[in-house]
Amino acid sequence: MKKYIYDRPDWPVTTIKEDLLRDALHKLHSAQGRLFGKLDALGFDVQNELLLNTISDEIVTSSEIEGAILNRSSVRSSVARRLGLESAGLDGVLPDHYTEGVVEMALDATQNFNRQLNEERLFGWHAALFPTGRSGIRKITVGAFRSDEMTIVSGPFGKEKVHYHAPAPELVPAEMHMFLEWIEGAQDITPYVKAGIAHLWFELIHPFDDGNGRIGRAIADMLLARAENSPRRYYSISAQFLKERKHYYEELDLASRYTGDATRWVAWFIGCLLRAIESSDEKLEISKRKALIFERLRNIAMNERQVSMMNRLTNGFEGKLTATKWAKICKCSHDTALRDIEDLITKGILVRSAEGGRSTSYEIAT
Repeated sequence: MKKYIYDRPDWPVTTIKEDLLRDALHKLHSAQGRLFGKLDALGFDVQNELLLNTISDEIVTSSEIEGAILNRSSVRSSVARRLGLESAGLDGVLPDHYTEGVVEMALDATQNFNRQLNEERLFGWHAALFPTGRSGIRKITVGAFRSDEMTIVSGPFGKEKVHYHAPAPELVPAEMHMFLEWIEGAQDITPYVKAGIAHLWFELIHPFDDGNGRIGRAIADMLLARAENSPRRYYSISAQFLKERKHYYEELDLASRYTGDATRWVAWFIGCLLRAIESSDEKLEISKRKALIFERLRNIAMNERQVSMMNRLTNGFEGKLTATKWAKICKCSHDTALRDIEDLITKGILVRSAEGGRSTSYEIAT
């Protein structure tokens, strides 16, 4: 039974009704204009802080979608070093080889967005994701296309639900050849529509043993950078995909069907881009606040524990800061934590929270 879009005789041609996307694209361009307008009015410190946060979010959330949890501080440290950004506020967490590989792949996609995407480059990305040649404890083929069947299932053993069966492995090289030629070719379609189709097409081929989602999202991010002719990413599509993960997989599933019409998928993809840009407003305010805080701290002497905790406080610290938490995080005594905190209070950096409670808590002075 012909079930999937690649079973169609006209594959890889897909129907896109661009007239149905006109309003969505107009809203997307307007939101981009507003975001870039706000950025132009701000200093480089705020722009770089948002850039660092956005790229780190993209890397962390793209992995999290697949169930791989990265240390955000480690990712930030690696990104900042590779981009030559000032490391104020980084808490010195050294990235491991796996994190370095994930960061290297993501940055190559956006910082070298105009470089040709070919098999060799994709194989390099894949090898960077799996430096040990294993996915967990499972040995996989690295830096080459898969040689086995690929079926995506969910559910307990014996009651699995089949979501998708990818093209046979012997078809993958020819499928990827067509895909890569299309990526580098000129088409009469909007660049943002192309990014959406590219992500879908790559996921339909599912050319690798593992890592297809992360590489597919990197390809989309590369094409978004091409669309804007800039390597500077100020909104994260993967962070938005993670927020809408259930719908993300549902839309991919629907788009894989035999119909051959990808309009619904592209409309959802563009809507997701719009929501990602809109969420950048909140992140922009956080970046402005952090840049102002570290501007105040620039000439204030702090020890390593204080620098690390200030970074945590300005990067979404969960719950209330207490001396007990400080001591636990910094691996120091309670008395040392209190001295660190009192020193920052004296310097006007921290204040005691006005909220009552059994334990005194502290927050950044405004």
